[in-house]
Amino acid sequence: MSMARTHISGFPRIGAQRELKFAQESFWRGESDDACLKGIAKELRIRHWELQRAAKLDFVAVGDFAYYDQMLNLSALLGALPERFGFEPATLSLTQYYELARGNKAQPAMEMTKWFDTNYH
Repeated sequence: MSMARTHISGFPRIGAQRELKFAQESFWRGESDDACLKGIAKELRIRHWELQRAAKLDFVAVGDFAYYDQMLNLSALLGALPERFGFEPATLSLTQYYELARGNKAQPAMEMTKWFDTNYH
């Protein structure tokens, strides 16, 4: 007889107090740098893993974090970025990552597509 195992497929990345959202907006306004944003993101990932462990899940969700959205993460990971931006996927900065999603003075944002019945880039 096997025992049931507990697991969740992902954990909300934004934070209980929307910490990631506020950190992103501060970064976008130029009020903080990428080190600050990355630090908050790291704290959230650790906190979320610890919450799952404290809930005594058999398996903790990993790989579910995204600064913007999971499809943009996958596009960057695979190097499937629009050539019109001129970004090198291997050295993509957070500023460039957000420019793909939000556009910049020279380029409009990547096209939004319906993936899994929700909007993703």
